[in-house]
Amino acid sequence: MRLSLNSSRRKTRNLQARPQCTLMILDLENPFRYVEVRGTARIEPDADQAFAHRLHAKYDADVAAYDKPGEQRFVVTIEPSRIRAVDMSA
Repeated sequence: MRLSLNSSRRKTRNLQARPQCTLMILDLENPFRYVEVRGTARIEPDADQAFAHRLHAKYDADVAAYDKPGEQRFVVTIEPSRIRAVDMSA
């Protein structure tokens, strides 16, 4: 799982200090279902913003529009250690 974050985000600084993380992906049609991914984040510079531009193309959203001059983009790769699917609707 890969994300694009910029250097000014608190999330980026927190992951640099402590790479253990949890990501929850909610089912928009049924909020009682979700997937929880626990793992370790690996943070690498996206100096040419190639990954950010690929995300832009895929989701038709300019992720760099939130960047201020002098900020950097990073690729955050979450290496899962546990994946859990939850369905509380049953």
